[in-house]
Amino acid sequence: MMTERVKFVADCMLGKLAKWLRMLGFDTLYIPDADDDELVRLAVRENRVLLTRDSRLSDRRMVRSRCVLVRWGSTSEQLRQVVKQMNLGIDQNALFTRCTICNSPIVPLSRSDVKGRVPPYVYETQHDYGYCAQCNKIYWRGTHVERVLRALERI
Repeated sequence: MMTERVKFVADCMLGKLAKWLRMLGFDTLYIPDADDDELVRLAVRENRVLLTRDSRLSDRRMVRSRCVLVRWGSTSEQLRQVVKQMNLGIDQNALFTRCTICNSPIVPLSRSDVKGRVPPYVYETQHDYGYCAQCNKIYWRGTHVERVLRALERI
């Protein structure tokens, strides 16, 4: 039986944290211009955990049970806090399955479909590609993936 993964909505101060959670495969909304009321509505309506740096927002009755008050610190320290506090399991199969820009799922794309759409060196050296239909962005497992994986090991 598969359990549903936790979903997040991050406030305007946590854009980098939202990006990292997306890299881990977590559905993470980040709407920088959303006001507090909109964040609360999203958290409640879509059963999301609200991530915020604002103690007054985290203390609202509607989200107290579904909120993480994120401490100051580096993005990796914030990510460590959320992973530990929420007891999140890191699913290797979920890594890099969401667009870091818009949060949409990344779908596999065949190598023949990317010819002329990625740099020639990338086309010659990479064989696996992903695609975000919302952003029209093509992803591949470049050197940045190894850096992300090393950072995750430290976390």
